[in-house]
Amino acid sequence: MLELKSITTGYGKFRVLKDVSIQVSTAEIVCVVGANGAGKTTLMRAISGVIPIWKGSKTFSGRNLTKLSPARVTREGIIQIPEGRLVIKELSVEDNLLLGAFSNYFKLRKTELKGDLGNVYDLFPQLRNRVRQKAGTLSGGEQQMLAIGRGLMGRPKLLMLDEPSLGLAPIVVDTMFEVIRRLHDEGLPILLVEQNVRAAMEISNRGYILETGHVVMEGDSTGLLTDEKVIKAYLGA
Repeated sequence: MLELKSITTGYGKFRVLKDVSIQVSTAEIVCVVGANGAGKTTLMRAISGVIPIWKGSKTFSGRNLTKLSPARVTREGIIQIPEGRLVIKELSVEDNLLLGAFSNYFKLRKTELKGDLGNVYDLFPQLRNRVRQKAGTLSGGEQQMLAIGRGLMGRPKLLMLDEPSLGLAPIVVDTMFEVIRRLHDEGLPILLVEQNVRAAMEISNRGYILETGHVVMEGDSTGLLTDEKVIKAYLGA
């Protein structure tokens, strides 16, 4: 479905990713893990088109998206939930969700939009009682729910999650990973970037380990979790 071949990119003259190749297949959860500064968020930005790919290629469902703008990438069905959530704090919960549907807004009937909103509220019942509340007054966990819900309103063909557990209480982290598992069970392909290596690997089909802009290991998540090098480097053993 998504295939990156030997991409190199960065900021200004500073190269962050070097010949990185990853794949995400239909109905698969793939995680990319690594320490701070490994290049995980840069990878997400390159996929979304926020930063240009200097070398290599990006294809999605057989289409070459390497040079497309972020808006065009979104219209193709790749939706990113950014690190830090980035909800629009001055707007209500429901207005934030409706903004997520912008790329499809004029294509959908009102009943379809209401149906999509209902699906988000079913997934996150806490938001149903806060539809008129300003997003900036929500807790961190609720803002993460809103960010994911906003992404789902765009009807993604591939959902990309950048550090969804960052800064959240453990009980909320469990909720986030349960939601990810539920979305996967419903057939949505997911690319997950996480520092919580164990949690990410446990819900993923496959994983990539990124270090200083390079993929240093890849494979079945179960195998990576039992690999001695991964245990020593990332699991505190």
